Amino acid sequence: MNGVVIGQYIPGTTRVHLLDPRTKLIMTFAYVALVFCARGLVGLSMAAAYIAGVSIQARIPIKQLLKGLKSLTILITMTALMNLFFTRTGEPALRLGSLTITDMGIRTAVYFAFRLVFLVMGTTMLTLSTSPIALTDGLESLMRPLERIRFPSHELAMMMSIALRFIPTLMEETDKIMKAQASRGADFESGTIIKRAKSLVPLLAPLFISAFRRAADLALAMESRCYQGGAGRTRLNELRYGRDDALAGLIMAVMIAATLVERFVFTAWTIKL
Repeated sequence: MNGVVIGQYIPGTTRVHLLDPRTKLIMTFAYVALVFCARGLVGLSMAAAYIAGVSIQARIPIKQLLKGLKSLTILITMTALMNLFFTRTGEPALRLGSLTITDMGIRTAVYFAFRLVFLVMGTTMLTLSTSPIALTDGLESLMRPLERIRFPSHELAMMMSIALRFIPTLMEETDKIMKAQASRGADFESGTIIKRAKSLVPLLAPLFISAFRRAADLALAMESRCYQGGAGRTRLNELRYGRDDALAGLIMAVMIAATLVERFVFTAWTIKL
C-alpha cells in the first residue's frame, strides 16, 4: 500500500512546480514517445537524464520515484523473463535444459525492463510536481479545441484529475480496512496465492461502501458550491507560458531529436527488435 505514489502531490515552489501545467503535460507525452522510440544507449540515456534533471530541479528524491516501482515489481520481472527466454534471435549465450538464452534475449530483457521503469518514473513525476487543480486546468486547455465538436473537455478533465487524486486515498482506506480485519483475526499473508486472493474478497464490500460515500460527499460539496460544469467558469490563476516553458520545450525537443537520430541514422548502435 505504501508503494503507491501516482496521484500524490508534493507541494513546492521550484521551477518545475511553477511550469505551466500544459507544458508539463506535453513534455510527459513527449517523454513517453521518447521512451518508445528509444532503441539504444542514447535513447535510454536521454530518458535517464530527463528523470534525473527533473528530480533535481523539483527537489523530489529519486527514492520517492523508486518507491512507486514496488507495486510493479512482478510485472517488470515477468516482462524481463518472457523476453529473456522467448527471444530466438541472436547467438546462444546460455542453455538451461531445453531453454536457450541468446545475447539478443539478454539485451531485449534489459531494454524492456528499463523502458517500464522509465515510463513509470516519468509519468509519476507529473503528478508529484503538479497539483490536481493545475492538472485539471491544463488538460481542459489542451482539449478545448475539441469543444467545437461538442466534446466535454472540462468534464473529462475534471473526472481524470479526481480519479488521480483519489487513488492514494482509496489505497489508504484499503490499508486501514485490512489492518482492522487483521486485528479481528483475518489472515492475508499465509497460504497459497489463491487462498490469499480469496481472503481479500471481504475487503471489497467495505471498500466500495467507503468509495461511494466519498463520491456522494464530493458531489454534495460541488453542488453546494453551485458547480454546473465548465460553461462560464473563470479561474483564479490564468495559464500563461513563460521563458522556463520555452526552455523546457527546447530541451525536450533536443532529447527527442537525439533519440530519433540514433534510431534512424546510426542503425549500428540500435537494438533491433
